[in-house]
Amino acid sequence: MTDNVVVRPIVQAIGLTKQVNTGDEQLTILENINLSINAGDSVAVVGASGSGKSTLLGLLAGLDTPSSGKVHLDGEDIFLLDEDARAALRGRMLGFVFQSFQLLPALTAMENVMLPLELANMSDAGSASRELLERVGLGQRLRHYPRQLSGGEQQRVAIARAFVTQPRLVLADEPTGNLDSATGAQIIELMFELNRERGTTLILVTHDEAISSRCAGRIRLAGGKIVD
Repeated sequence: MTDNVVVRPIVQAIGLTKQVNTGDEQLTILENINLSINAGDSVAVVGASGSGKSTLLGLLAGLDTPSSGKVHLDGEDIFLLDEDARAALRGRMLGFVFQSFQLLPALTAMENVMLPLELANMSDAGSASRELLERVGLGQRLRHYPRQLSGGEQQRVAIARAFVTQPRLVLADEPTGNLDSATGAQIIELMFELNRERGTTLILVTHDEAISSRCAGRIRLAGGKIVD
């Protein structure tokens, strides 16, 4: 006899719509998006430029607000929370990897990775950050500043920063967009390794079909709607 296991989505969007007023008309960026992603999944969000991929990622993270619809993170309706509560939820649950790295230039690699731990008042920030930087192959670059690192190395620091808090969900927006193909392939491999090792849910915005084909699921956007 086996037990019935109920799997609750870690991310759920219900009727998610985003419109902006351009002055002359109202522009619909996303329209009636419905999706459900389970814990531990890897999902690619694909589509042409302007299809709403990055807007969707921002809404799922609560960094932007929808015109209508809901987003549930681990069952909680994030748009019923105020901005401070949403920020606290992101700090507990989410990690981010951006195309432009978003490292603080005045901080070393080690300090950049330690920052989210320190903001969350987590203990052992130094040892956890060092361990993850060594895991991404930067054990010899701890005290280097972003300007002293290559693009691929900077993105490795950004990945370490995203995963260091052991988030349940990592959102990545074109993480290989500023990298050459060989370095980009290494970065993607690293992200999938961490996804598997840590059971972290990964939502990845990409225009690269080869990358998206490696994900367990795929969401294709066109004209602000899900078409696949």
